[in-house]
Amino acid sequence: MLFSLALDVFLAVLLIVTICYAMVLNRKLSRFRNEKMELEKLAKLFGEAMERAGDSIGKLKNTAGGLQDRIDKAQALRDDLVFLIDRGGSAADRLEEMVREARNEGGFGPRPVPEYHLGAESPPQNKEKKTKSGIDKENNAPKLRSEAERELLKALQAAR
Repeated sequence: MLFSLALDVFLAVLLIVTICYAMVLNRKLSRFRNEKMELEKLAKLFGEAMERAGDSIGKLKNTAGGLQDRIDKAQALRDDLVFLIDRGGSAADRLEEMVREARNEGGFGPRPVPEYHLGAESPPQNKEKKTKSGIDKENNAPKLRSEAERELLKALQAAR
């Protein structure tokens, strides 16, 4: 009988240990289920964020392609402008050289002083009739031209 009582006590202790272990295991499983639900929510949010990021990357690629086209066009325009500026500079240099040569050959002096005074409101009216060519009908004398006009005409004649 003593053996049976010892066996019953041993089984009771094992049963109590098993019940305690089951309770601890049940708590851990409950926490795991709760964390699993949170993890599923987190995974779902992560997937949605990845989809949005993929869409944004596609839009950025399209925008970058459009910007690259604009950059290429702007580069071509810049090259054209640089070419035109160089051509304009060389043309200006040639014109300046022609003007210098015309001055040296023609002996242009200082501008003629007009007959009216600086304080006058307007120059005196010339009653002589002139043609469109700028020559008096009566004197066959050319109109007075500014120095810049004469230089330009001389340069144009020299360029022919």
